[in-house]
Amino acid sequence: MDGMTGADADTRRLAVVMHSAFFLLVLASAVRFLTHHDGSPLAPWVLGFTVALVVAYGAGRLIDRHLVWLTVVLALWVVLVVLAPSFAWSAIPLLITGLRTLPAGQALALVTVVTALVVVSENRLADGFDPNLTIVPIAIAAVTAAVITYMRRQAERLRESERRAGVLAERHRVSRELHDALAQGLSSQAMLLQAADQAWARPELAREHLHAAQRIGAGNLAEARRLVQDLAPADLAGASLEEALHAVAGRAGLPVEVRVDGAVRPLPERVQSTLVRIAQGALANAREHADAGHVVLTLTHLDDQVVLDVADDGRGFVEPAPAADGRGHGLPAMRVRAQQLGGRLTVESAPGHGTVVSAAIPLAAS
Repeated sequence: MDGMTGADADTRRLAVVMHSAFFLLVLASAVRFLTHHDGSPLAPWVLGFTVALVVAYGAGRLIDRHLVWLTVVLALWVVLVVLAPSFAWSAIPLLITGLRTLPAGQALALVTVVTALVVVSENRLADGFDPNLTIVPIAIAAVTAAVITYMRRQAERLRESERRAGVLAERHRVSRELHDALAQGLSSQAMLLQAADQAWARPELAREHLHAAQRIGAGNLAEARRLVQDLAPADLAGASLEEALHAVAGRAGLPVEVRVDGAVRPLPERVQSTLVRIAQGALANAREHADAGHVVLTLTHLDDQVVLDVADDGRGFVEPAPAADGRGHGLPAMRVRAQQLGGRLTVESAPGHGTVVSAAIPLAAS
């Protein structure tokens, strides 16, 4: 059952049960009429409308306009119930179909009309008024309507809950993207502008810092546009993963050494994007929080996984402190990115001994 969710499978099974029950009940009603009214002048009409009802009901899968189809089926069923009251037995599948597909007002009207016809038909079969044959159909219809209505409302609440969860997840994703993709560039830009201000007495040096800040700003603008379009990081556009990591390191605002170990192989686009984002986040942390003077970024290709290590010589920590600005997207965002591809992110650090952030992505799962 590839491509089918559990809910889809349950819906299909319910449809099969309802359709089967309807055809069996119609067949039983026709057989009862023929056995009890052999030679009746109504027999040809009953058989003709029975065939028409079966054909119309079976054509439901071919008709997109569901309301038209249900109206035709109900009209044929009403005619049959008038001609042969035993066809009232097949009312339950029609009730369930109407309750599951029609708006609340129309479904209530359907339940009222069908229940009234069933009550009249059952009393006709009994050759007189029978309280049980009046109360039981009404009770069954009421319970059926209540259960189906409750199920529909629960399904609507579930869909609304899933929609809200999807919106929240998308907000978190965009938040992580913005932090990982833009924070590094903006921080480097701010440092360059500060350096230019301090070197204002030396025009050539100040101009060099300003040009570097301008280049970083242009890169951030391209990155922001790609985020809006939900594409890969700008550094991967027309470049390999190694080239993208060198570009990220070049904007880090501190000395970064990039190493590549193992046999280089083509990686899925999602894996490349994730590794670039993790490198951006780790370098931003090393610059903003670790006060690092040097970082080594190592990409290792193994047989079954690819590993990215970002090691800095900063102040280190025992437990990562929350960001002062309340963002808190650094390590948690990197960890989520790795987990989304079936990988893991580990952090090794100690006060005064730097920090190593390691992301391992299994290639089979990716």
